[in-house]
Amino acid sequence: MEALRLEGIHKSFGAFVALKSIDLAITSGELVCFLGPSGCGKTTLLRIIAGLEPQTRGRVIQSGRDVSTAPPAARDYGIVFQSYALFPNLTIRDNVAYGLVNRRKARAEIEARVKELLTLVGLPDAGPKYPAQMSGGQQQRVALARALATSPSLLLLDEPLSALDAKERERLRGEIRQLQQRLRVTTIMVTHDQEEALSMADRVVVMNHGGIEQVGTPMEAYEQPATPFVADFLGKVNVLRAVALGDGRFRVGQVELQTRANGIAAGASVKLYLRPEDRVLSDAGPVETLPNALRATVKSLDFLGTFCLAHVEVDGFDGQRLMLYFSLNQALEMGVRAGAQVPFALRPERFRVFPQSA
Repeated sequence: MEALRLEGIHKSFGAFVALKSIDLAITSGELVCFLGPSGCGKTTLLRIIAGLEPQTRGRVIQSGRDVSTAPPAARDYGIVFQSYALFPNLTIRDNVAYGLVNRRKARAEIEARVKELLTLVGLPDAGPKYPAQMSGGQQQRVALARALATSPSLLLLDEPLSALDAKERERLRGEIRQLQQRLRVTTIMVTHDQEEALSMADRVVVMNHGGIEQVGTPMEAYEQPATPFVADFLGKVNVLRAVALGDGRFRVGQVELQTRANGIAAGASVKLYLRPEDRVLSDAGPVETLPNALRATVKSLDFLGTFCLAHVEVDGFDGQRLMLYFSLNQALEMGVRAGAQVPFALRPERFRVFPQSA
C-alpha cells in the first residue's frame, strides 16, 4: 500500500531551481532516506511533504489523499527536527503530551500515552524533568516520542542525529530503526551521512542538484551505482581512465583489464569505477593466475582502526593510482607499508563503466 506519492514536484526560489520534477512513491512501513550533499534539495523536499514549504508545481498524495495545498495541521505526520525544537519551559511530560492536548484528548488517555511513549524510548522516569536537564541524545528521544504521540501515519526526520557525537549517533540510529520496525510507521529521514543512510534505510533516494540520481536499496546503490555521482558519493571509489577494447576488455595505461561490462564500443573513452575492497589479495592464495592480476607499490597508508587504506601505484597504469582496503590483520601479515610490493587481482564483476564525459 502506498503511503506517499510525489508527482512532478518542482520548487523555484526566483531564478534558482531547488527541485526539478521529483517523482517518488513510498510504500507503507518503509524507512526511506533522502541522501545527498548540502544544497541538493533534500530538506526542501521534506518541508514540501510536511506543508512547511509550498511547491511551485506538482502534487503530494498521502494515503490516497491529495494534500498538495493542505496546511501542515491537515496532514497526518509527526516531525523531528535537527535542533530537537523542544519547548524549554515545559516538562518532558508536557512536551510529549503537546499534540494530544491540542487534539483535546482526555486526561487519562494523555497520561497513558505519555507513559507508554517515554517507556518506549527508554526514558520512563523523565516526565517531571525539563529539556535543559537532559543530554542531547535524551532530548532527541523526547522529540521522537512527541512526534509519535498522535500515532501519525508518516514520520519525518530532518537530520535528527547530526548534532550528536559519533558514539551517541551510532547507538541512537539503531534504536530509531528498531522502533520504526516495531511500530511499522512509514518514515522519511533526511541525512547527508552515508553510514546512517546505508545502515538504517530500506531504500535510499540519492539526490544531487535538485534531482534524484538513484532510488534503491542501500546495497543496490552501493554496488550498482546508476551514475558517476552515486558511485563517487557513496563510500570511496577508484576512478580509472580507460579505452574500450571490446568484449568487456579495457586498456588502462599499458595494462588490459577484463570486466563483465559488455556493449561498449571499441575505442570509446571511459571511466572505470571500482571500490577499494573489490580485489583479491595474495593472502587468499596465489593471484597470479586470476584475471586482472596486478602488482603495485604502496605509496602511503591510512590507518583507519579496523582497516587500512593503501594508496598504491600499479605497474603499467602510467601513474594512475588505486586505493585498496586491507584489514588490520592482512596489513600486518602481508607487510603492507610504504614502499612494499603487493600482488593482487581486481574482480571483473565489480567494475562499473561510465563514459569519460559523464
